[in-house]
Amino acid sequence: MSKICVTATEFQTRAGLYIEQSAKDPVFITKHRRTARVLIDIDEYERLKARDTRQNHPTQALPDDWAEALAGAEYGDADPRLEALLKTDSGDKA
Repeated sequence: MSKICVTATEFQTRAGLYIEQSAKDPVFITKHRRTARVLIDIDEYERLKARDTRQNHPTQALPDDWAEALAGAEYGDADPRLEALLKTDSGDKA
């Protein structure tokens, strides 16, 4: 896999070319000499997205066995530094 790297200005000028090239290899788009975006083929995007196992579960939507496991879990003592941050963030002063 070769690395195709273009500036944002170059990408805007020749977008069609880079869209075609992204079917074979990712196209890295830079702004101010730093990589800002990557253009990849939709099939590659979907493959990567399918591997993403992160999920957001609202409490009400959790399966019963998960809710029971969380309710019965032993969490131990909270870190005092975290408690101090929570009080500060909520407006309470210690």
